[in-house]
Amino acid sequence: MIVVVALIAVAWTIVQSNQSSQHSGSSKIEVGAAAPDFVATNTEGQQVRLAEYRGKVVLINFWASWCKPCVREMPLIHSVFQSKDNDIETLFINVGEAKGTVNEFMKEQQFTFPVIIDVTGKVSSLYRITGLPATFIIDKTGRFRKVVLGEVTDYTLLRTWLEAAKDPR
Repeated sequence: MIVVVALIAVAWTIVQSNQSSQHSGSSKIEVGAAAPDFVATNTEGQQVRLAEYRGKVVLINFWASWCKPCVREMPLIHSVFQSKDNDIETLFINVGEAKGTVNEFMKEQQFTFPVIIDVTGKVSSLYRITGLPATFIIDKTGRFRKVVLGEVTDYTLLRTWLEAAKDPR
């Protein structure tokens, strides 16, 4: 029994070491770095792939309905979605909640945007989300232009960041 436990411990250590080296070798989450591509399904049943938005500015917002700062910033970010700016796409990613919980929240708050539900944490792990809310602005070339960890409180500043991301220089 001791030998089996020891073998499991060794195997676990090797797997963790490999995962750590793979994770640290992946793209960094910082301004100028390439945004990690992902494929996910939103609440409208549409498959979303980040790479398909190349040529547009993409605002990605990670949130949860239990997160008070997320809920406070939601109308501000929703207004970007409602602006119908052809050069800007908004992707709302709910972290860890069930589809029913998300749909109920959306109905109560009268939000109309589609939401990617990241129950398994696949996308949030890719973006190294450790706290909510988190907002990423990705330029037309697929690179991070702005990383905001925490609540976005100023619509004018948000629009400035989005407009700056339209110019890939």
